[in-house]
Amino acid sequence: MNDRQIIELYWNRDEQAISMTAEKYGTYCYSVAYKILHNEEDSKESVNDTYLSAWNSIPPHKPNILKTFLGKIARRISIDRWRKKNAEKRNAEITEVLEELSECVSPRGNPMTEIEKKQLDETVNNFIAELKDVEQRVFICRYWYAESVKEIAKQFCFSESKVKVMLMRTRNKLKERLEKEDLL
Repeated sequence: MNDRQIIELYWNRDEQAISMTAEKYGTYCYSVAYKILHNEEDSKESVNDTYLSAWNSIPPHKPNILKTFLGKIARRISIDRWRKKNAEKRNAEITEVLEELSECVSPRGNPMTEIEKKQLDETVNNFIAELKDVEQRVFICRYWYAESVKEIAKQFCFSESKVKVMLMRTRNKLKERLEKEDLL
């Protein structure tokens, strides 16, 4: 069943939408959740919560790319679950990933308006789209999938120091871009 048909099931409030989603994207959602949570049970719960959130979101949303829509939901739910579970004992890897990125994307100290959030999202998405292929893939592995520097180095056959330098340079470019567009 293709994505358009699955989305149509959601719009028709057909419960088969959940089973079709699980069949087609269950492994992907689990992978996103597990990279953040590193716990089988919590990851499975996040995946189930992802299905529920998709059920509650479609309609009114009609995602263009179902896989990306589900991945975004699974990631958000997993990060929320991780934060709740680790409020006192922070997981070093996730904390490091979030801190690295917050250095160049943190708001100006006051709550951002919806318009500013949309501008920030658009600018970051455009920035990522303009990166060279390898830089883009390394950046996404680190900051979307929360992969460790060691995992990324192994995946791309780079040294860990090369990955660290590449990520630092990319974050610096992003920071410059955000400052140029007055979003930082």
